[in-house]
Amino acid sequence: MVKDLVTFGLFIIDSFYTVDDSGELIAQEDLKDQIGGGGTYCALGARIWLHPSSIGMIVDRGHDFPEWIQSTLEQYGHDMWFFRDQPLETTRAANIYQANDRGFKYLTPRIRLTPADIMSTTLAKPRYIHFICSPRRAEAILREVDELGDDWAPITVYEPIPDRCVPEELPILLKVIHRIHIFSPNAGEGLSLLSLPQPPTRTLIEQAANSFLEFGAHSVIVRSGALGAYIKSSKDVPGQWVEAYFTGNEANRVIDVTGAGNAFLGGLVAGLVFSHGNLLEASLYATVSASYMIEQYGLPRLTGSSGSSSDTGADERWNGEAPHQRLEKLRTRIVG
Repeated sequence: MVKDLVTFGLFIIDSFYTVDDSGELIAQEDLKDQIGGGGTYCALGARIWLHPSSIGMIVDRGHDFPEWIQSTLEQYGHDMWFFRDQPLETTRAANIYQANDRGFKYLTPRIRLTPADIMSTTLAKPRYIHFICSPRRAEAILREVDELGDDWAPITVYEPIPDRCVPEELPILLKVIHRIHIFSPNAGEGLSLLSLPQPPTRTLIEQAANSFLEFGAHSVIVRSGALGAYIKSSKDVPGQWVEAYFTGNEANRVIDVTGAGNAFLGGLVAGLVFSHGNLLEASLYATVSASYMIEQYGLPRLTGSSGSSSDTGADERWNGEAPHQRLEKLRTRIVG
């Protein structure tokens, strides 16, 4: 079975830290060894809507891989994960919070994933591929796709990594952006690439989206946190804002935004599958996926599923709520 989506994002074991007034790093012991990684969140954003057998991700297991993480991942669906055993430690990272700023730091070496890694596995030649990397790395991934044969032309979903969203990286991005079907920086990243002023405003975000389209991107989605997401697929057609799921009195339900953007893009791919490519409709699925990731630290709680390959997902609840109920609620607000 050909997968709808394979992500080349990583699996990471996360720990969380805060910085006190003196600058000291304080470990949050109750948030040690959390399941994380951009690939993991993307896969789960899609899993909210798609059957596990439609999604694929490589998980590199180090010698220290905890059994509870293995069982937790498999609860979301055995078919999603392709486990590879590695002799080193599992990739680990620190999420560091200081006031309203969030930092990220790898604590162990990471193993990069490429299209060649999936070709001899059950993940080979999916319809959509998702990658999180620098523009130079994106160029290498697309070149490798070309080298793997003319019979595979995946739809590409690309989110740049924050520390490479600087003006110096723009010339490299321009070399590959015409190959990107969906280019999705967050608001700060998009403005930084274009040397536009901060903080983000809707006017600046719309300006950035237009610029990326002029550079050759097929479609642009600027993920903008509490402002929502701005979607535009043509220079000549007005873009559209899709507001965040939790607004107004419900804004206090947002606990931690780690992984929200990755899950948004996983949900987007699921929405594109269901809507046969309608970007606005897909963005509603994406927004709902992100909403489940930000209600808690770590991953959302799934009930009503055994994670087996025979599950239909009809009775599944995420954080106690059915995704389609949230979808209809959001659709009523956005579309009317």
